[in-house]
Amino acid sequence: MSKKLYVGNLSYQMTDDSLRDIFAAVGEVLSAKIVTDAATGRSRGFGFVEMANDDDANKAISSLNGTNVMDREINVSEARPQKDRGFSGGSRGGQRSGFDRNRGGKRDSWR
Repeated sequence: MSKKLYVGNLSYQMTDDSLRDIFAAVGEVLSAKIVTDAATGRSRGFGFVEMANDDDANKAISSLNGTNVMDREINVSEARPQKDRGFSGGSRGGQRSGFDRNRGGKRDSWR
């Protein structure tokens, strides 16, 4: 069964491929992804690596955590499950701008 790892304190010059290469030296890598800022496309300094099995993942944690990669001491640990962020569709909490429910839906002059 595969296991996802969190990799933190990465150099901003790190690429998906270079991250994959580092972990491939330890075991079989299924995926490697640097997390980037949506607006700028710049690395956020962390990423995730999915190892093919638990043994390779545990070996990667023990052998790579705290090592120096591109002048940065990286942090490697088992990734926590992603939290459900829920829907954030820009709601205003049910308020109807400019209308008052207590006045029959008429526009308030003071708003």
